Amino acid sequence: ALSARPVKRSLTLHGHRTSVTLEDAFWEALQEAAEAEGLSVNALAQRVDEGRGEAGLASALRVWLLRREREAARGR
Repeated sequence: ALSARPVKRSLTLHGHRTSVTLEDAFWEALQEAAEAEGLSVNALAQRVDEGRGEAGLASALRVWLLRREREAARGR
């Protein structure tokens, strides 16, 4: 079962290590999205990071994943 407790993991963006705290379900969705896009998790997180504006990285990743899921649901 996926835990609702956030888990901190390290990512490398633009050559710099950073830690991001996300719930297991978001880490799993991020991994699936990266595979679907043919990217590493780091590369996908870097892409999201580049367009996040004022939002924190964890929030930007959650919103990006939610939007991706909603678009997929509309396309079904």
